[in-house]
Amino acid sequence: MRIALGVEYAGTHFCGWQIQPRLRTVQGELQKAVSMVANEDIEVFAAGRTDTGVHALNQVVHFDSNAIRDERSWLLGVNSNLPQDVNVAWVKPVDEDFNARFSAVKRSYRYLILNRTSRSAIHHNRMWWHYHPLDVQRMQAAADQLIGRHDFSAFRARECQAKSPVKTLDMIKVTSHQDCIAIDVEAKSFLHHMVRNLVGVMTAIGEGKKPVDWAGEVLRSRDRNQGGITSPPQGLYLVDVRYPQQYSFPTVSGFPVLW
Repeated sequence: MRIALGVEYAGTHFCGWQIQPRLRTVQGELQKAVSMVANEDIEVFAAGRTDTGVHALNQVVHFDSNAIRDERSWLLGVNSNLPQDVNVAWVKPVDEDFNARFSAVKRSYRYLILNRTSRSAIHHNRMWWHYHPLDVQRMQAAADQLIGRHDFSAFRARECQAKSPVKTLDMIKVTSHQDCIAIDVEAKSFLHHMVRNLVGVMTAIGEGKKPVDWAGEVLRSRDRNQGGITSPPQGLYLVDVRYPQQYSFPTVSGFPVLW
């Protein structure tokens, strides 16, 4: 039978999602835990890979197994074999046509910035500390130029393996509360480092180093060398992955909600 899981993890001490020899990865830890409960070797497949240091609130995963277990047994059994920085939030049987990656219709990310003079002892692995003041209205004006279907080559990592740089960005929303800034981004799919590169351009504009129109200029250049920095991974969260209504997967907490 095929099983879908909703997985949350703190990415700080993982070398990303994808399994790698002799490195600690989310996929590696999850496969070991599921295999122990199934009493057979299991390979798990995710909705999307995350880089070293990137977190997830609802990474969706599927696997196939000959083991017969109810949902509660899978949930409690897998979690009892996982380290504290990764956890299964829900379990649901699915039909054999379901694929965590290819069945997804939308992915949502949130990037968190701590915008104050002093660093944080609590949030140093959870947010990007940016000590220069940022203008949220300028950042939103920059983001508005990037919404829609475009060639995002200028925001694509060199090692990106996507067949096409053309993506449709459905939403970018910048909000703030006191000294915290959240950038929410939605699309069906993203290029490697795309969100972090978007944030790099937006913060340069928010800081006043670049004009608002620079975001559009970078986009139209289709040249990664014309873009800004790649923002650090610790501020990035895979918040949710959505699927056709027929699957009716459980919803998860919106944490980290700042307000």
